[in-house]
Amino acid sequence: MTGRLNLVAASFALTALAYGLARFAYGLLLPRIRDDLALSTSAAGWIGGGAFAAYCLGIVLAFLLGRRLGPRRVAMLAGLAATAGMALAAAAASGRVLGLAITLTGLSTGLASPPLAAAVTRRFDVGDRPKANGAINAGTAAGIVLSGLATLATAGAWRELYAVFAGLGGIVTLWLRFALPAGAAGPGPAGFPRAILTRPGLAGLCAGAFLMGLSSTAIWTFGADILRGGLAFSGRQVALAWIVLGCGGSLGAATGLLTARFGTGRVHRLALLGMALGEIALALGSTLGSTLGAAAGPSIPALGFAAMGLFGTAYIVASGTFLIQGIHRLPDRPDLGLGIPFLTLAVGQTVGAPLFGSLTETAGPGIALLAFAAIAGGATVFPAAGPPLTPRGAPAPPGRAPE
Repeated sequence: MTGRLNLVAASFALTALAYGLARFAYGLLLPRIRDDLALSTSAAGWIGGGAFAAYCLGIVLAFLLGRRLGPRRVAMLAGLAATAGMALAAAAASGRVLGLAITLTGLSTGLASPPLAAAVTRRFDVGDRPKANGAINAGTAAGIVLSGLATLATAGAWRELYAVFAGLGGIVTLWLRFALPAGAAGPGPAGFPRAILTRPGLAGLCAGAFLMGLSSTAIWTFGADILRGGLAFSGRQVALAWIVLGCGGSLGAATGLLTARFGTGRVHRLALLGMALGEIALALGSTLGSTLGAAAGPSIPALGFAAMGLFGTAYIVASGTFLIQGIHRLPDRPDLGLGIPFLTLAVGQTVGAPLFGSLTETAGPGIALLAFAAIAGGATVFPAAGPPLTPRGAPAPPGRAPE
């Protein structure tokens, strides 16, 4: 295996590990976890919120440590955090221990992406970087599908699954030692100039990302719980729905093609509305399942699977459009163009998980889902970025003269 192919394969594996297995598998396994540890809905929400908060911290740490430690060491820290978190989850005997474990898995996702992007920048030419980054980002959907398949194979034995995932994490972390470039990052822009925050359109971009992140926790944290409770899904059906969610997310790899064909603004709005429609469909299925029960026939499962597939596709596409817009707004600092909207998205997820849990306990899952769907729709009021902006004194994008 060539050096560049080895880098992409190891980075793909870390993305699948940190996002698909360590972070998002919590939502899939939550029904079993709640039964075993007697967790309330609000407690499960706070644990999920802790993972998203740790994700925010991980992004900041990766940004601060990246230039000093280099991509290899930071990526290995991400792998170690994911491995330790899942190993601790496998042994958790209380909600507090589980909360610490899930926080570590959230930290791993924040640490993972920045060093992988830096490694691609060092090893690939400009023309080859989009393909490499696209292949690496597809690891999230692959990890989600893998977690669903593993749940099917083990009948939802969540402790055993976390133990197996931790073993895989150790292998991936060792692989990174040989696949990613060593040494600190080379010369380039560093630091966080405060003037960045005054760029036109950045505040609206961050507001939209915050609302999107807040809305998304309804599915990422409580999707499996809602399927089992409101739609009466069996454990096998929940796992299949999670696989559908991951497969839908894999379609989001076409985000770049869609924005080139239809424009970033249109794709951005349609993706956010797709998230809202997925949550509305799940709310409808939960309400019908509660009122009609077995009389609803096969329509309820079909609605649940469709809702999960639509949400998976829409979420990945929407997050991709925020990434594109961030880089458009900050063409001279693409690292911050990626980091700032994703950080605010994670802040929204931190707030959203405990909020959804509390709202579900007081008003029920149907009302909570409709409220969070409205939040996703509200994110569309913030306009998408236009053409790339070149600030005075900043390097112009290729093919454009400095202003």
